[in-house]
Amino acid sequence: MTPDAVLTVRNMKTEFALRTHTLKAVDDVSFTLKRGKTLCIVGESGSGKSVTARSILRIVPEPGKITGGEVILHRDDGDIALHELGDRSKEIRAIRGADIAMIFQEPMSSLSPVHTIGFQIDESLKLHTNLDKQARLARVVELLRRVEIPDPERTADRYPFEYSGGMRQRAMIAMALACNPKVLIADEPTTALDVTTQAEILDLIQELQDEYGMAVMFITHDMGVVAEIADEVAVMYRGQHVETGSVEEIFANPREDYTKMLIGSAVRLEEPSPIKVAMQAKMAASATREPILQVRDLVKQFKSKHTMLGKLVSEGVRAVDGVSLNLLPGETLGVVGESGSGKTTLGRCIMRMHEPTSGSVLYRGQGEDTEVTGLDKKGLRDFHADVRMIFQDPYASLNPRMTVEQLIGEPLRNRKLGTPAEIRERVADLLVRVGLKPEHMERYPHAFSGGQRQRIGIARALAPNPKIIIADEATSALDVSLRSQILDLLLEFQQALDLSFIFISHDISTVRYFCDRVAVMYRGELVEIGKAREVCDDPSHAYTKALLSAVPRPDPTRRRIADRHRYVAPDPELLTNGASA
Repeated sequence: MTPDAVLTVRNMKTEFALRTHTLKAVDDVSFTLKRGKTLCIVGESGSGKSVTARSILRIVPEPGKITGGEVILHRDDGDIALHELGDRSKEIRAIRGADIAMIFQEPMSSLSPVHTIGFQIDESLKLHTNLDKQARLARVVELLRRVEIPDPERTADRYPFEYSGGMRQRAMIAMALACNPKVLIADEPTTALDVTTQAEILDLIQELQDEYGMAVMFITHDMGVVAEIADEVAVMYRGQHVETGSVEEIFANPREDYTKMLIGSAVRLEEPSPIKVAMQAKMAASATREPILQVRDLVKQFKSKHTMLGKLVSEGVRAVDGVSLNLLPGETLGVVGESGSGKTTLGRCIMRMHEPTSGSVLYRGQGEDTEVTGLDKKGLRDFHADVRMIFQDPYASLNPRMTVEQLIGEPLRNRKLGTPAEIRERVADLLVRVGLKPEHMERYPHAFSGGQRQRIGIARALAPNPKIIIADEATSALDVSLRSQILDLLLEFQQALDLSFIFISHDISTVRYFCDRVAVMYRGELVEIGKAREVCDDPSHAYTKALLSAVPRPDPTRRRIADRHRYVAPDPELLTNGASA
């Protein structure tokens, strides 16, 4: 044991006794967490990262059970064998939150929806400290201010649904740090966040680690984040610990093929796809083409919402503010920006899933101009056959009560595009083209992984041979290796079918790899648009520069998030006063 060791894990095994077999979720894993250091545990979905973290705290869901190994917490008053404590024992409950705290991946499902944020932080203080009510209240406000929650005296009394995604994650960090733990376990805490919010969260964890000397165990599948924050790296694959070393060693000289694949997949996304480069050369040689889609001065204003008693629930917001853009046949237009910038609302307004407040959406897919905002139900059905959408969440976007055949064939049946036998044949062909098997069509969505579900969503979008696909964060929840596979798959379809894409994303690397042009949105407005390489390599707008500087690079020798460019929007009143002066 090293003198600065805080937690030691030796040969830990966690198994799930299933009906047909025993799943070895964690199989002989060993590592040490050191004071003031960050150990990143990396691997794809299903590698056992989260189960490892939950095993340390004895919160593995049934029927999971620790079947071997040791977990030793090193305290000043002696070592504690956590693996010997009962899952619900008084001893382990005293350690959770006090000595070892955990930040979960999805704060909305980890926070109680019926208690205020302040109440939930206070609960941890009540359990693990002897502070009186006034002192606890002061500590709650101090913690929220420490994690940069605005106006903490007032926002402490708000509920989780009243916080944005980034604010909820900050509240989770405040709760985890309430009792100054020796170990902080962060399980994918930035996966669903945009790059600027992610950079702020990483900065905050690093700052608090330096202040409190915590050992941090950071679980992620993002090799850029690993390169940015890790001191040491442990690579997991199918429950096993395959490689460990300093972050410099792992990136400069990885020994295992799996580690090389993870790093290579991340590095690939740093440059445009070779398929895309070849397609761009072909497009440049072709004649000038008319846009297939034109958006002009599009506005979406959401009205304020009140309860029956008149309490304000949400303020009115101009989610899309005068956006104009063109989409060419066979082109991919990336739309990037932070959460709340209006990207998804723009895509949904084009699809008429949201009714635009004003503006025009002109579609030329069938050789004639169609004003989408004026279509009736029948016209909209025809439009939706030509313009399809791939949604962000492959779990929520597939009906769990329908088989794969029913899901993919639904748009064909609705438009009577073939007999039942022809539709079944089309579904089988689409499954093969997205890398699945025809026999999978009898299964239900729960039988598939996240990546496989996203492939099913792609097959469903492609079923009626559309002209345009709007992909809303279609790869953000996927592992980096799977992300490049899905992007290459979409590029192959684009090349074969002359598809046009509107690709909505907060991942700049993905946009660089996949897109021809990029449109940057900020608070509903389009602030910059241009060729992907030009925008990503030499942005002109200060906000775009801030976005790009917040992207973690898969190279530990080029850490830059701490020194990133920060964008502060100009005050409209000052601009107005300056103009009038």
